[in-house]
Amino acid sequence: MKIAKPINDLQREFNELCDKGGGMKGGPARSKVQQLLFSGSKKLNKFALAEIKDQLTKFSDRDPWKVCFAVGLGWGHLAKIEDDFTEAATTALETLDSSALEYATTFHFERGPTPIEQSLRGGYLMFQKVKLPETIPTDLVKIGRAQERWLSPLLGPNSNRPRYIGSWNATAMFMVALFTNPSLAADLEREVMLPPGGPIYMGMSILHGAHLLSSKPSGSELDDQAFEPGSIYENNALMAEFRKGLSGWSLLDVHSGIYMLGTRYPLSNDWL
Repeated sequence: MKIAKPINDLQREFNELCDKGGGMKGGPARSKVQQLLFSGSKKLNKFALAEIKDQLTKFSDRDPWKVCFAVGLGWGHLAKIEDDFTEAATTALETLDSSALEYATTFHFERGPTPIEQSLRGGYLMFQKVKLPETIPTDLVKIGRAQERWLSPLLGPNSNRPRYIGSWNATAMFMVALFTNPSLAADLEREVMLPPGGPIYMGMSILHGAHLLSSKPSGSELDDQAFEPGSIYENNALMAEFRKGLSGWSLLDVHSGIYMLGTRYPLSNDWL
């Protein structure tokens, strides 16, 4: 139930709530955990908004979707988000230039360069297949429709999914896009599917272990494992379930709070 070796204040406070109990089967009180995650989400959202705004401003000459894809790699803890990385990554997504691809992989974390290389190769193939709006829509339904087009090559029975275009990389770009318009993101309910893998998968597993979710998250943590398209929809449904009972927060807030609960990034405490 409790988090072994918590790395940020939100995780430490979650463990304190577990000790206090008051919830189902001796777990933490649901309302207290909701409030904790909502508070953590506000701080993470502020950080995320500043980061994507900075990157889109600096790379205003690039396809905004490709900038969002690159930033999504950083938020999935595959790459360090630095200006040189974004420049190399967006170039690779546009042309698959070998030197840009090689340079982008040098910004890796502990999982090494392969996830970045394969994500960018897969992203390049996806951008060749799918035509997205020239600019990021200012309507949730239109962003959702763009996401449906992006997912369509991955969902068919004969789909040839590029490696590492799994539950995170298939959806993270659209989550990042939502942060370009905070007032729009604040209204998010179920129009856009959010990434269910990585820290989100771990965070939902923690919530299930604390008897705060009705079922375990589906799918897997890593994008290089087998892709289960249904996990995107099932895990978004679980997030919507956890949202109930506390007013004032969107599904994106729920997602950000769960991210802070499940992350193992040592510097995540600096975000709070």
